[in-house]
Amino acid sequence: MRHGDFRRYWVGIVLSEIGTRGTIAAVLYHVYLLTGSTVQVGLVGLAQAIALLGISPLGGAIADRMDRRRLLQISQSLSLLASATLAALTVIDVIEVWHILVAMLVNTAAGSFERPARDALIPSLVPRGELVRAFALINPSRELAILLGPAIAGVLIAWAGPEAMYLLDVLSYVAIIVILAFIRTPPLVPDAVRPNLWASIGEGIAFVRARPLILQLMSLDLSATVFGAYRVILPALATDILLVGASGYGLLSAAPSAGALVGSAIVYRMMHRARAGHVVLLSTGAYGLMALALAGSAMLSGSVGFAVALAAAGALGLFDAMATTVRHAAVQLETPDEIRGRVSSVYQMASRGGPSLGQLNVGWLSGLLGPAGALAAGSLVPIVLSAGLAVTGGRIRDYRTQDASPTG
Repeated sequence: MRHGDFRRYWVGIVLSEIGTRGTIAAVLYHVYLLTGSTVQVGLVGLAQAIALLGISPLGGAIADRMDRRRLLQISQSLSLLASATLAALTVIDVIEVWHILVAMLVNTAAGSFERPARDALIPSLVPRGELVRAFALINPSRELAILLGPAIAGVLIAWAGPEAMYLLDVLSYVAIIVILAFIRTPPLVPDAVRPNLWASIGEGIAFVRARPLILQLMSLDLSATVFGAYRVILPALATDILLVGASGYGLLSAAPSAGALVGSAIVYRMMHRARAGHVVLLSTGAYGLMALALAGSAMLSGSVGFAVALAAAGALGLFDAMATTVRHAAVQLETPDEIRGRVSSVYQMASRGGPSLGQLNVGWLSGLLGPAGALAAGSLVPIVLSAGLAVTGGRIRDYRTQDASPTG
């Protein structure tokens, strides 16, 4: 926080994420209100996955070719238009599910350009020696926003409907666009011989394929997010099982971020004396156990069930934040700056595409097993994978962040 540009960037991230995360929570609840179907709520994840998997590599290549700050401003402007459209359609009462899915597709497509640039920008704002701690501050700033965003969404939905959250999202995009105008970053050093765009994308993919550590980090991420995607069941859990309504849904959606703030603080303090690989493996396994506990809360009734659900959701956020902080920092530390955008885009196909595919996966399974059954079955995957990697070893188990080098 001593660095002024990083401090301004931190504020912008918080404001942007408050709007974004609140809108995602509002969208999931809005679709459930319109349809009463968890399966259709899962279609939101399908729309996000299509945009992420189709556009992410292109976004990373462009992030390595143009001013990353300017790219962020353009992508935030597109997301602003998507949220403004959702608000307008809801206010005039003509909103349909397909409108929401298209808006989420556009929003996520814009984010596919934004996220690689957002992560790749951080190493230019702080010295290399402070990079791990910078991510340990950026991640909880996002979690702070995720804590506030869904909680605000729950209050606004109960008070005035989803359109109120969409309008707040518009204001948050305006704020970060203005803040980015006051951030100064060094110019990107171009390659001596720059390949064409598709060859450039191929370089990013080839770099990741040659790094077993990054591949193992991606597999752990996917095991938790694809099979343990708990957010898709929260509308049904709050509305039909625990009977706590929109306000209770807001609290359940916000609880993981409260836990994530604690998890980020733990990582921030322990990284200098703990093996990063051990943190990732233990946190991923614990994430699966907490997803199982959240599913089990559906078997309880009244305030007891709600209390167990809140505690499990908070613990999910705690362990997710611990693993995420290490994963993100490790990927950046292992990657040279001139290719960082492309590698970040490949990695975000797991870190952001996983949750989107997870919403579709768990939403679809809930049609067969019920919301709680689908989450319980999926929670076993991260438990088994993390245990397997812990036993078999490999690059991840013995990894220490201080051992990282740009060449991996």
